[in-house]
Amino acid sequence: MSSTLTPATHRVNFAIGSEAAAKHVVDLLNEVFLEGQAAIAAFERPDGRWDITAHFAEPPDQPLVRELVVNAAGAEAAQTITFDTVEAKDWVKASLEDLVPVPAGRFVVHGAHDRARVPPNKLGIEIEAALAFGTGHHGTTRGCLLLLDHLLKRYYPRRVLDLGTGTGVLAIAAAKALHGAVVASDIDPSSVRVARENARLNQTGDLVQIITATGFSAPQFSARGPFDLVLANILANPLRQLATPMARHLAPGALVILSGLLTPQAPGVIAAYRSRGLVPLRHVRIEGWSSLLLRKTG
Repeated sequence: MSSTLTPATHRVNFAIGSEAAAKHVVDLLNEVFLEGQAAIAAFERPDGRWDITAHFAEPPDQPLVRELVVNAAGAEAAQTITFDTVEAKDWVKASLEDLVPVPAGRFVVHGAHDRARVPPNKLGIEIEAALAFGTGHHGTTRGCLLLLDHLLKRYYPRRVLDLGTGTGVLAIAAAKALHGAVVASDIDPSSVRVARENARLNQTGDLVQIITATGFSAPQFSARGPFDLVLANILANPLRQLATPMARHLAPGALVILSGLLTPQAPGVIAAYRSRGLVPLRHVRIEGWSSLLLRKTG
């Protein structure tokens, strides 16, 4: 992998109390700063608050940034603002140093640089280190893989769906373990391209069919279902919204692995699926994140 030196950037960071407030601030900042001037993102913390981070190529107007945050989120949020500079860095090299192989039951998620370190009795899943989310290092991905390994010891699903596949790591894991076909989808076309490349890299390109789709809207879901196993590592709110359409696409007795939710959000997600006839079987908690295994009754 070639080195990629990222130029120095000027960073603004602050915390805010709710998802709605975070979205409002991000929308306002995106309106004020033209495309290319700033890269703005919001991330939910385990304590329920949100971190807002903005990177600027040029030093930002600090009084303007403070005024915008005060107007959008109040003086309390503005008091948490910090301004600093992120030095130029080879982030790919740094990520390679940080991303050691991650074991999860029979699976080991690793980068190309650690290919030789996968034990012969394990199923290696190679994911580019530069694609940090979905490499297995996040607690939600590892929780899903642990639950997948657990259920495959006594269950052989024939029709498998990975909903919101991201890098494709879960679909690749299922295809390798089952030696069978898997359908995977993502709302983001760039994620679909990445997942297809990762499936080819892991020699599962002929087993994993990856499509661009929102929810269960694509005709492939009806054609390939009803599913015996669905993997959905997304977020709590979309998971609750998907409970009804997912239940319609499940075979009787089907298993579902859900993740991407903070542990305090798990009861609400469980309740949404229980009301659609799915009962919880197992709950894995890793670093403040929850992964759930449920079964459709009947």
